[in-house]
Amino acid sequence: MWPDWFSLEAKRRRALQRAPAGPMRDFLAAPLAAPDTPCAAAEIVSLDLETTGLDPTRHHILSMGLVEIRQQTIHLDSAWHRLIRQHDELPAESVVIHRITDDQAAAGMPLEETLPQLLARLAGRVMLVHFARVEQRFLDAACRRLYGAPFLIPTIDTLVLAQRYLSLRNHSIQAGDLRLFNLRPRFGLPRYRAHNALSDALATAELFLAMSAEMAPGDSCRLKKMRCN
Repeated sequence: MWPDWFSLEAKRRRALQRAPAGPMRDFLAAPLAAPDTPCAAAEIVSLDLETTGLDPTRHHILSMGLVEIRQQTIHLDSAWHRLIRQHDELPAESVVIHRITDDQAAAGMPLEETLPQLLARLAGRVMLVHFARVEQRFLDAACRRLYGAPFLIPTIDTLVLAQRYLSLRNHSIQAGDLRLFNLRPRFGLPRYRAHNALSDALATAELFLAMSAEMAPGDSCRLKKMRCN
């Protein structure tokens, strides 16, 4: 059974009844992907957010990047990347990590314009992320602030998949082993520069396809076999 699928569907329906007309209602109106859907038939969006920190009550989304997976193939023509406008000076430690300067952030798009675009890309699809806690919490906070409604979507987390993969093979898991760019070499994947939202989304998509090919090859790959919430 897909964990919490019925609970997520019930929450979606309740939220839809209260959502204001516009991007959030359109997003919530799209039915959830069925848990028995073959991975090859699922529409999956690999997403990454870069943020100024890990607390959505104090920190902000700096950028968003995504790429779509259809028929177990990454479609590079779907690549999408946006910088989010910031009004305050960025923390120095954030600039070092993400290499987004104050000038670049000041020239970005307002979140009020970017979030509707993202919701339209995610509606009715499955979200793929590495360490879902970040994307889920920041997008939920943004949706509640702008629309008064929660962000609800079936999610595959490659960090959870990797933890399961390593545990089933009796591999000890050391600190840092589950980081996206430490996992990729295990599956013969090349290294990319970390902390760019689009390249991280692509790196996550490649990792998912490599892991799912080993964990649930061919027709055995179903959404319910992946770690979704």
